[in-house]
Amino acid sequence: MKISARNKLAGTVVGIEKGAVNATVQIDLGGGSIVSAMITNASVEELELEVGKTAYAIVKASDVMVGAD
Repeated sequence: MKISARNKLAGTVVGIEKGAVNATVQIDLGGGSIVSAMITNASVEELELEVGKTAYAIVKASDVMVGAD
């Protein structure tokens, strides 16, 4: 897989919660870090995602927000 994004985080799918149209996919990056992403159910099927499968969380920097107390 070749992509232009530099923030490609490899992990293991640990959860998939499907709704009517979208699904929340949880990817364990290791070290106690889990990333959640909402994608379409069609994408879950297309990517053949299932718990235990290796997957990538790809973060586009322009869509990242940072907050502080």
